[in-house]
Amino acid sequence: MKLVILDRDGVINEDSDDYIKSPEEWVPIPHSIEAMARLYREGYHLVVATNQSGVARGLFDLNMLSKIHNKMLEAVRAAGGQIEAIVFCPHGPDDGCRCRKPLPGLFEEIVDRIKGNLHNVYAVGDSERDAVAARAVGARPVLVRTGKGERTLKKGATLTDVPVFADLADFADALLSGKLPAEQ
Repeated sequence: MKLVILDRDGVINEDSDDYIKSPEEWVPIPHSIEAMARLYREGYHLVVATNQSGVARGLFDLNMLSKIHNKMLEAVRAAGGQIEAIVFCPHGPDDGCRCRKPLPGLFEEIVDRIKGNLHNVYAVGDSERDAVAARAVGARPVLVRTGKGERTLKKGATLTDVPVFADLADFADALLSGKLPAEQ
């Protein structure tokens, strides 16, 4: 199965240190929705894996998170694409759960859903924790400069072997043009 895993905030939509708390605050990064639609049309299944600690912090509830995700799903559908699944961690950083990235729980949930493995599947994120979670299950981490990507690179994170792209559209261009090795 051709699969790409995407972090949400900072990869698909603009990120905010104040959290994305409503559909109105969910604003796609330019060209990200079109990039997702292109990947889908080229046979890639898209799965979103996202930490959403705003739920645990009481900033929004699961119903509001569903509304935000519905806006994203509709935007991708309107562009001719489809998101196969959205897996999310609603816990806070001190809750001790296994699903909060950098732990691999969200990726393990994807493995359970696809009844396969994530060996060589690209996982696009904007932070070191996205890369750490991807590596834990054999996925190929990719970093974008959008969202927290520039901050991540400036921290000197241990991502020297991780391909870096301007944004999701740049990654999609590279993957679809063969500049990145396809899933093996």
